[in-house]
Amino acid sequence: MENKVKIARIQADLTQQQLAEKIGVTRQTISLIEKGKYNPTLKLCLEICYAVNKKLDELFWIEKGSGTK
Repeated sequence: MENKVKIARIQADLTQQQLAEKIGVTRQTISLIEKGKYNPTLKLCLEICYAVNKKLDELFWIEKGSGTK
């Protein structure tokens, strides 16, 4: 899944470590999410959204018909 977590994190002036601590995961998890190598749960997606003050569809989206990666 493609996402805009890195952009939103930088706009929120947070490091990967700071974001990870805010939502209760490891820095490595944030890194993997940003690279699109880990698909977070809906709960984790929402926690990220709350932490960077963005809506779910601003950070995570799959175009209809694109399938999954």
